[in-house]
Formats: sequence, structure tokens, C-alpha cells
Amino acid sequence: MNYREAMEYIESLQVLGSVPGLENMINLCEKLGNPQDKLTFVHIAGTNGKGSVSAYLSAVLAAAGYRVGAYNSPTIREYRERICVGGRMISQKSFSELVTIVKEACDVLVSEGKTHPTPFEVETALGFLYFVQKKCDYVILECGMGGKLDATNLIKNTKVAVLTPISMDHMSFLGDTISQIAENKAGIIKPGCQVVSAQQSEEAAEVIGRICKQQSIVPQWVRTEDASDIRYGLKQQSFVYQNQLAVIISLAGKYQIENALLALKVIDVLREAGVKIPEKAVLKGFASAKWSGRFEVLAEKPVFVADGAHNEAGARKLAQSIQFYFTNKKIIYIMGVLKDKEYGKIIELTAPFADQIITVKTPDNPRALDAYELACAVSEYHPKVTAAGSLEEAVEMSYLLADKESVIVAFGSLSYLGRLMDILEKRQRKV
Repeated sequence: MNYREAMEYIESLQVLGSVPGLENMINLCEKLGNPQDKLTFVHIAGTNGKGSVSAYLSAVLAAAGYRVGAYNSPTIREYRERICVGGRMISQKSFSELVTIVKEACDVLVSEGKTHPTPFEVETALGFLYFVQKKCDYVILECGMGGKLDATNLIKNTKVAVLTPISMDHMSFLGDTISQIAENKAGIIKPGCQVVSAQQSEEAAEVIGRICKQQSIVPQWVRTEDASDIRYGLKQQSFVYQNQLAVIISLAGKYQIENALLALKVIDVLREAGVKIPEKAVLKGFASAKWSGRFEVLAEKPVFVADGAHNEAGARKLAQSIQFYFTNKKIIYIMGVLKDKEYGKIIELTAPFADQIITVKTPDNPRALDAYELACAVSEYHPKVTAAGSLEEAVEMSYLLADKESVIVAFGSLSYLGRLMDILEKRQRKV
């Protein structure tokens, strides 16, 4: 199977959708020799911040000399970004070879009368095979959705279970209360592992505490007071960790300090467990960590920011960052969302800070909300809204509306930001 054929096979599986549960994954990995059992994981669940925390941890462990695998989704520009080793995505050759192996295992399962694994299950199993092939010391493993019934959760060797802030998202799968969602996400906690959690709501903290107590685990909680002398910026941010370590990060967004604190707490726990991570590796890793599409500054004069705020919690944090960084600036939004998200909440939280809002339909996504329909929803909160016919049109409109001191913020579904970045790069080459 060549790369084109491998991608066509993956795309053909999209009709299978997403099916919570571990039975398919257990069956598939058994056929593949249970590669996950040969790996050691830092497992990350939560609603927002998983990718950024993964980026920090991957960069620090790599700087410390370890071979690090990282599994993340969704991706921004290239499908293969979801499976990386040492910061490099899986090659087309390796991807094609492993898809062939996984497809053969899936075909055997179907011939035995079992259910065909979903796209995410196939991708996850493929990732496990690649990380074993590359002899990874550690794998930073991000849950796709939830935790307890997520395809990633068949793993046994969890060194640290990490919980980013938990809020409302994927309610049709995870439950319609914070407690129910927390119960699902905290399902990654396993006997014998360490647990590190971001600050949580009272309901989520109670659930995490209870599950840890049942397994005789003492969870480690992030404290905001662990960061002092905070200096915010669009290109670089810094703070002092626990009054002793001056940390610099290159990721923008006010919320990135919280993500960095969570990653630092995980590093503390790893060190206590005997993992050698020199201080210089910590500083180098945090300074070099990159994570695309999260309050990322793509251009200047006007400033053009891309952010994957696609749920209520993400929208709230985006609104806070806009208020903080861009006070008294003219702000233009480009907004595209999926129709199964609570886009009304996203609009309500972000609309007050915009001078003009341009809506788009995420291309090539069956879950995308129509630009006109989104514009109608926005009009209930903001009088100046226009539906663009394409992403190209939205970018051109935003620049016509902006002057050099303005700010353009593109946000919503991560699924269109990569395409938007390509459009912006082409535009900048022409100018």
C-alpha cells in the first residue's frame, strides 16, 4: 500500500464515526501483538490544554535525552502530525507500511465476525506500533475524547495520568454534568500511577479526589501561586516557578501559564519517580516548545491570531486573552464552528470584543455549520456580521476591514485553521 492508498483507506473509515468503548481496541491490539504493553506513557485527558501540555512535556523529555513519542489529535496542517517521535511526524513510508499491517489485522477481525475498528482506533494502534518500532523511552499520549472509554485507555503502563481543566464538551458522549464528564476523563487513572491535575471546579475536583482515594493514590494539584513574577507577551512569556526557576515560554495566550504550570508539576513527579531531567533540559524544553493554532500569532501589522477555541471553556480563555493583550484595539473575527458544538455559548463569550465578525463554513467537514446559519446566530449578539463564501474571501475581507493597528482573530474549529494558515502564507508572499 502506498501513501495515497493508505490515506484513502483511512478516509474510507470515516463513515464508521466514533464509538466509545475498548472492545474494538482490545481486539485490534491483540492481533497486532499488544504493542502498547511495550511502552511507558504519560496519559493526558481533559477538556482544553492537552496539546499544549503534551508539547511542553515532549520538548523537555527530548531535551533531557529521551526518545519521546507523542500522539495528539486533531491536527492542524498535516494528518501525520498526530504521530510524532522527537518532534518529527511519521514519514509517509512508515505510515503506509503500518497502515497495511493494521488493515490486515482489521480484515481478520471482520472475517471473524467482529466489528471493524473506527478511524481513531486504527490511528491509535498504528501509533503504538510506530512508537515501539522507534524504541521510544516515553510516549506522551493524548486522549481523543473522554478517558474511561477512549481508545487510548487500554494501556497498562501509565507512569503519570494528567488531567487538564475539565469543562462541558462532547456532552452527547460524556454526560451533561461536570461530575459525569470528570468521572469519564478521570477513567485514565490506574492503580500504581501518579496523578497530576490542573486546578478544577469543585465538582471535578471531588470526582478526581474520590477516584484517587479508591486506588490509594495521592493526587498532585497545580497551584496558581507556584507562578510569580509573570510577564505576558505575544512572542515570549515568562514566570518564576516555585520562587526558584525562571521559565520562559514561546507560546502566547494568558492561559499558557496554567498549561506550563501543569507540565512543570508533571516533571516534578517524574523526577521524584527517578526520571533524570536536568534543569537545563526543563528550561530548553519550555523555551523551544511549539503548538500550532493555540493563540498563535501568524502575522503582524495587522496582528493575525489563530486559536482553536471550539467549546465554552476555550472561548472563555480566548476572550480573556483578547481582553488582556488587545485592549482598545479594533478587532475583527473570522469564525467557523461545527454544528454539534455549543456555538451559542462561544458567540456569547467572544462577540462583545469584536468590531466586526466574519463567519465561514469549515471546508470538507460534514459536521461544519453553514456560514450563513452561523452569521444568523451571531447577529443575536452582534450587529456587524457577514457570512463569507470561502476562507479566501474571509481573509481578504478581514484585511480590507483592518488597518495596521488592528487585530484579526480566526478561531473556532481547529479543522479549518491549517487551510487558513496556507491561505495567509500565500497572501503574504504576494504582498
